[in-house]
Amino acid sequence: MMEIEYEKRPYRPCVGILLINSDNYVFAGQRIDNHLEAWQMPQGGIDDGEEVTTACFREMKEEIGTDKATILAIHSKWLKYDIPEVLANKLWHRKYRGQTQKWVALRFQGTDSDINIETQIPEFSNWRWIKPEKLSSLAAPFKRHVYENVMAEFKQYF
Repeated sequence: MMEIEYEKRPYRPCVGILLINSDNYVFAGQRIDNHLEAWQMPQGGIDDGEEVTTACFREMKEEIGTDKATILAIHSKWLKYDIPEVLANKLWHRKYRGQTQKWVALRFQGTDSDINIETQIPEFSNWRWIKPEKLSSLAAPFKRHVYENVMAEFKQYF
């Protein structure tokens, strides 16, 4: 298989999950494979032919062990970010340069005890609820513009 230059690679279709609890805080986790003090919302690939909402609930269950939530809204646009080339070259067999995401805002209907990050394939080493206005500054720098856009789009739900 011929390798695609970084700049010419497509974006991986992905769903992003903005999970809001009853106190209007947002779920965030620290990636298990990264020791930076960076927090992110759950996200994951959309399978071929899969609906965004189906991917949303599947990814939520896979990453945080629960799907106890109801959809509030779906972002009006697809949002993209580039992953730094060094990292992109370690992921997805060098197939993508970043991700294009459809974000879904959800209201968490469970309790903290429903959340279990020790899933079959763990993605997070730690999790917490974060004030929406703080989340962007705690995210990886290459994701911050997406997080700022997501928070602005869904601000009426906080």
